[in-house]
Amino acid sequence: MKKILYSFGLALMLTIPAFALDKEADRMKSSGNVMQEILKIPEGIPQSVLDKAECVVVLPSVKKAAFGFGGSYGRGVMTCRSGEDFQGAWGAPTMMALEGGSFGLQIGGNATDFVLLLMTPASARGVLRSKVKLGGDAIAAAGPVGRSATAETDATLRAEILSYSRSVGVFAGISLTGSTLRVDNGANKNYYDKEVSGEDIVFKNMVTPPDSATLLLSTLQNASPTNKSK
Repeated sequence: MKKILYSFGLALMLTIPAFALDKEADRMKSSGNVMQEILKIPEGIPQSVLDKAECVVVLPSVKKAAFGFGGSYGRGVMTCRSGEDFQGAWGAPTMMALEGGSFGLQIGGNATDFVLLLMTPASARGVLRSKVKLGGDAIAAAGPVGRSATAETDATLRAEILSYSRSVGVFAGISLTGSTLRVDNGANKNYYDKEVSGEDIVFKNMVTPPDSATLLLSTLQNASPTNKSK
């Protein structure tokens, strides 16, 4: 009996890490699919806005049921242009979590995809170092839509983070003021199989992007290979 219990316990210990890795890999693949689909929308993220983004956060298939009392959240990933000055190719992603705020009430009962563009080096570094409150620690605004649209409005010019949502086929800018954005360290440990911070991933090149990140990175690299924020 003891041998049976030991064998069961050992099998469970081996299964849990594998399940966690698959879960995070699925999150990464879903984020790549969402980004690819959104960039194909004619009235989607303006090219001029994407070209000035330092980092992109994708949170796929967030459901209203995920938000309620006690710190519920949406999970996704963030990739930044590589290098201290964000001028290189899109680099290894870090897992992210979006928490709180009123966005849980805005998305209705359907699954919603969120995309956030971090438009300044300060906003990118701030998110990587600690939890950031949108509209408080970082100026946030609903992103402009339409391929030919620009960020030449007072709100979007001042914004450090621009946010978008897609639900039931409708793509639009959305205000996430009051929500908080942070690195999901537990998910990073599962995904990269070691303790690694968001700053380690983005700035120190301490990890190699797994195959599951290929679609997200290649999609962004093809869509916006050069940072034009300077």
